Amino acid sequence: MAYTSPGKTREKIYDFVRERILSGTPPTTRDVQRAFGFRAVQSARQHLEKLVFEGKLAKVDGRSRGYRLPEFGKASPTQLIPMLGRVQAGELTEAMEDPPEYIMAQTRFDDDELFALTVEGESMLHAGILPGDMVIVRRQPTASPGDIVVALVGDEATVKRYRERDGRVELHPENEAFDPIIPREDGAPFSLLGKVIEIRRSVE
Repeated sequence: MAYTSPGKTREKIYDFVRERILSGTPPTTRDVQRAFGFRAVQSARQHLEKLVFEGKLAKVDGRSRGYRLPEFGKASPTQLIPMLGRVQAGELTEAMEDPPEYIMAQTRFDDDELFALTVEGESMLHAGILPGDMVIVRRQPTASPGDIVVALVGDEATVKRYRERDGRVELHPENEAFDPIIPREDGAPFSLLGKVIEIRRSVE
């Protein structure tokens, strides 16, 4: 078997990790171990730590997929944002997380403050949120009247316009074909998951 120097192997690992990060699926250390046939996960970890030391990768503590590309210049940093389950914008749907998937976004917020969801339904049509759109959400437990939010009612999530009336919360659609949701009228637990800060749409 031909000898490959550690430096050459590390270059290949960098190319592998970079491609995975740019595709939105950053690899775990074990992914690197399997991809390069290392017998021990520690071998993969040592190469990754060396790439961090060299400034080619940056480490995100506390995450299994904890590597990203370093940022240069004054632009907002590129974050890896977790893509959660789909949200029904008309009828409510369970707020369940899909298997790990990420998108990339330039934002001034920390990546652990954000998550992304794909919208289904037409209840937010007149707010410019269409079926299939992706919303990026900043986690926060409160909102101001007029904010577009993702709220949890019972075990289900919805995208709506946040309103307050007579001391109670109302979740309003932006489509006259749908009725407002008044949390707690039926005794279901209610919580605010966060505020929508960005909407993305594919042109394909």
